[in-house]
Amino acid sequence: MDTEKTKRVGIMGGTFDPIHNGHLILAECAYEQFHLDKVLFLPNGNPPHKRESSVGASVRDRQEMVRLAIVNNPHFELDTEELHRRGCSYTKDTLRRLHETHGDTEYYFIIGGDSLMSFDHWRGPDEICRYCVLLAAVRDQMNQEQMRDRMDFLRRTYGARIEKLHTPDLDISSSRLRQMRRAGESIRYYLPDTVYDYIRKTGLYQNNSKG
Repeated sequence: MDTEKTKRVGIMGGTFDPIHNGHLILAECAYEQFHLDKVLFLPNGNPPHKRESSVGASVRDRQEMVRLAIVNNPHFELDTEELHRRGCSYTKDTLRRLHETHGDTEYYFIIGGDSLMSFDHWRGPDEICRYCVLLAAVRDQMNQEQMRDRMDFLRRTYGARIEKLHTPDLDISSSRLRQMRRAGESIRYYLPDTVYDYIRKTGLYQNNSKG
């Protein structure tokens, strides 16, 4: 790791459709465990791995939900660059931009176990590894030996700098929350009250839901 770097910044990417408490807890764990100065939330504009139909909220709605979710946390910050980029959003391009703009910063990119297992299928994995440290969220139910083997593979293949990020076992996903909302099930307490209120007010995901 470059000892001349003066800032340590985490990156939390995703469609955030919607953002939920699992995202926030993951970011807070990274902030505390790796003594970060702040965590950037980067909502994806047009992620290449997701079909357009799988994204339920508009760019404006997703941006506003992230803003509402993190507004009271001084070490969380919203970065909207990817939201307004034309074409597909690739992590390597975002990291290159940040590296070129903030050369005094060491970036820590937060990824889940599923993303770690498919990382070599991302666009430019070697470039991603050059620009950041990967923080792999490890949960108790994951196969620890398989995770270690995968991390060793990425270190050997791409020179990846990977650290384990220990997180609580919270089984929350945005896709599941959208399904619950459409089925009329309550999604309260899965996400911040500000986001919950926004979803109810705007009728996102299904107008006739109980919330």
